[in-house]
Amino acid sequence: MMFIGMALLVAVGLTLIIVVDAGSLVGLSQEQTGQIIPLLLILILVAGGAFGRQIKLSQIISNIFLWAVIFLIVIVGYSYRAEIINIKNRVFAEFSPQNASISQNGSSVLFNRSYNGSFQIKAQVNGVNLPMIFDTGASSIVLSLDDAKKVGINISALKYTIKMQTANGISYAALSTIKNIEVGNIERRNIKAFVTKDGALETSLLGMNFLRTLSSYSVKGDKLEFVN
Repeated sequence: MMFIGMALLVAVGLTLIIVVDAGSLVGLSQEQTGQIIPLLLILILVAGGAFGRQIKLSQIISNIFLWAVIFLIVIVGYSYRAEIINIKNRVFAEFSPQNASISQNGSSVLFNRSYNGSFQIKAQVNGVNLPMIFDTGASSIVLSLDDAKKVGINISALKYTIKMQTANGISYAALSTIKNIEVGNIERRNIKAFVTKDGALETSLLGMNFLRTLSSYSVKGDKLEFVN
């Protein structure tokens, strides 16, 4: 009986919360507050098992306090979900430097310097995940032959007529076109790329013809930022 009475009081209280828009105190609209109510009702039903037993008043008060704290954590977490997601992305980027940390407003992406001192970037080229190295010394995107195969470039039709300097010495490359490339949430379509001969390049390069399409890019300490 005690639990039924408390449940009725809670039901009335929840109705008042929605009607007076109490959720606005923590940045919630009436609709968002209403969406949280079913979760709270489930918590009340779970807690009902405790009230169905004969327990001390002090324990009842302790249980009520515990559920109130849980409810408060749920509301605060929901209200600051965007900030929490942003923090999660930054923490994840620290452990996986090649993954982009996208800003809260989506206008920029941030990379951490890799352990070997370079900025290694996980890009998507023609829908394929591809590790690349940020290189302002490369005039264009440069793909290794293996990476060119992965992203669907017809390597049999390539003509290696362009002389270029690579880390392994002088080599020849062929001009091709990438249908689309995505770095974080930044996407570019129909962009030129060089494809090197087999063995000339270990990791593909993200060069200047992509960087020039950005509003800006900057290196500050161990951070690389692209602004769309």
